[in-house]
Order: sequence, then structure tokens, then C-alpha cells
Amino acid sequence: MPKLIKNGRVVADDWQIVTLAEGETAPGAAVPAGRVLVPLAVWQARREELAGRADSGELGVWLNSSEGPEALADDAARFAVIGIDFPKFTDGRGYSTATLLRTRYGYSGELRAIGDVLRDQFNYLTRCGFDALQPRAGRYTDEQLEAATASLADFTAPYQASVTHPQPLFRRVARGIPPQVKS
Repeated sequence: MPKLIKNGRVVADDWQIVTLAEGETAPGAAVPAGRVLVPLAVWQARREELAGRADSGELGVWLNSSEGPEALADDAARFAVIGIDFPKFTDGRGYSTATLLRTRYGYSGELRAIGDVLRDQFNYLTRCGFDALQPRAGRYTDEQLEAATASLADFTAPYQASVTHPQPLFRRVARGIPPQVKS
């Protein structure tokens, strides 16, 4: 079973990501049984049919990098998992999408980074609100994923505000709150 980092721990992944094959349309896409993440286009085309599975926690949705979170504004709360695809490591639009889902749309379920997700980005992804990190299959061994969990705590006193640290370090220090320093 594939693995991912969820809430700072390496766990087995029991969700399957559905993608559209070349020439396949969203209304005709095969959606297998079990826990699946479907593309936004499939959800939009088959919303009535798939709503029960979403409400029962068996169906999630994933956004590609060109799809904004406003497309899920009315439905975000019904999904146990929302994935955001990073097609290549230089495409940072997913960071903004995650931040908006957490802050503007109040999404509190699992937010999963999928695709070209690299260890160097793990800390930054979690600061934007991702709680699950799923690199491409075969990218890292289980041991490498375990070692990567340590990088999630590399920076304990960030200077910039984020979803996980809404008040930046200089504001905390100005209010007399000492910075937390790793020993």
C-alpha cells in the first residue's frame, strides 16, 4: 500500500486518485468503489450521483493547479479530503489554493498536496495548511519519508505569518512572547 506523510507521521494511504485518461470525459469517467479522490471536473459533471459518497466520507476531490478554490466554495465542507496537484515543483499556485481553502473558505478536513511534492517543500506546504503530503509514487522510499518528517519542524519560529502561525515572530516578540528555539 502506498505511503504518505499525514500530520507529521508516515501512514498507509488508502485513497485512490482518479485521473482522466486521454480522450476520457468527466461525465463518462470511471469512479471505482472505495475511497477515491476525483478530479474537480468529474465532481462538477456528476455531483448529484456522487454526493452521497462525498457525504459519507468515501469520496474526495482534487484540484489541478489552474483550478481555484472558489470552484468548491459551496461544497468544500462535504469532502473528507481535498487534494491539490503540484504538476511540477516550480508551480506554486497550490500554496495559494491551500491557504484560501483554510482561511477564506474555512475548510477543516484533510488537505493533501499531491504530485511533484518534494522534501524541500514539506515545511512550507504545512505552513500553508496542508496536513497530508503525497509525493509521486516511487519518489521516496519509506525510510526517506520517515527521515523527511523531521524536516517539518526545521523552523520553529517563522518570521512570516501563515495558516499555522498567524502571528509572525516580530509581532510575538513585540508583545513580549519569547521565540521558541530548538535546542
